[in-house]
Amino acid sequence: MKFQIVEVKLDEGSLVRWNREVDRERRVAIYDLIEQNYFAPINSLSGPYELYLESQERRLVFEITSLGKVKKKEIFFLPLTGFRRLIKDYFTVCDSYYDAIKHSSLQRIEALDQGRRSLHDEGSELLLNKLKGKAKVDFNTARRLFTLICILQLRS
Repeated sequence: MKFQIVEVKLDEGSLVRWNREVDRERRVAIYDLIEQNYFAPINSLSGPYELYLESQERRLVFEITSLGKVKKKEIFFLPLTGFRRLIKDYFTVCDSYYDAIKHSSLQRIEALDQGRRSLHDEGSELLLNKLKGKAKVDFNTARRLFTLICILQLRS
């Protein structure tokens, strides 16, 4: 059994705001996730896995397809409770960070980057807790998944 995601797809209909930075973050997160991750659904699905993420109303949809000999699919939902404020704060800091890169001092850029990383870590920990009983993931996998969840939650 290989506990690894080898393909990631996002619901294109969930993507509301799109720009270069967002597209870059999406591509990097997917690339890094596929390169190295630990993802083990609690059920008996054997890996490797394809992951499809979608945002529906007040919840996230995780659709996991086993790409083993017998293709099976599992769907589970995670409530967005706790994520919305954190994601809003995260992207506010990210916007300030991207603006600071163009116009601010190195100290300001470093402070914003530290704040951005702290919020990202907080979101990753929240995701780890919400995945309990559904899937086991390591912290780096949670970080990359949190990035993708943020992208799905962007509003114009």
